[in-house]
Amino acid sequence: MGSILFFLSILAIIATWWLSRQGLASKPWLEQGEAAVLPNIPVQTTDPATIGLRVFLAVVGSFFALFISAYAMRMQLPDWRSLPLPPILWLNTIMIALSSIALHGATVAVRRGERSELKVSLLAAGIAALAFLSGQLVAWQELASEGYGLTINPANDFFYVLTGAHGLHLVGGLVVLARTAGKAWRGPTTERLRLPVELCATYWHFLLLLWLVLLSIWTGWAGEFIDICRQLLT
Repeated sequence: MGSILFFLSILAIIATWWLSRQGLASKPWLEQGEAAVLPNIPVQTTDPATIGLRVFLAVVGSFFALFISAYAMRMQLPDWRSLPLPPILWLNTIMIALSSIALHGATVAVRRGERSELKVSLLAAGIAALAFLSGQLVAWQELASEGYGLTINPANDFFYVLTGAHGLHLVGGLVVLARTAGKAWRGPTTERLRLPVELCATYWHFLLLLWLVLLSIWTGWAGEFIDICRQLLT
């Protein structure tokens, strides 16, 4: 249950931060004073693509939260046998982190209008993401060769399902990233590329955070973190 609380607490922090950015906590009906005539200031509206991505990330987060909940409950049964984590997972973690960092650099470049730096950052992000996916396949092969195949043990099943689902979401992101990179090479203005690049970066940061949560659960760090917090609060 500690891993579930750990993951849900992260989602709650993200949701609270986003709501605070939207100004939903304000109470205009409590404000007093004479109504003033506002000048013709253009109203900034959120792009539909941004709203769609936020809804999609909420759905994906709920999907993985349910799987993590099932994982936590299933591991309490006596037939559960934890599988060893392949060392290549640490290299994979570095790869997806580098991919996320490269996309952050792409957002900085597109805001500055630096097309050459934008191209390099998008290319680096794609290569690092492909390296992560290749490393995940290698991890599967290592586990299968050591006798930790699918359907042999419930712990194996959850590992393959969670890593597979995470990988599929990354593959979908690579398709969008490839289209965005293609636009950058064909020559649209950087202003038109700003929204697609920022959406890709947001998606990559989410996948990185999700991967770190999964890794912390498999290594037991999430449970240790919850225990430390409980000791500090008692």
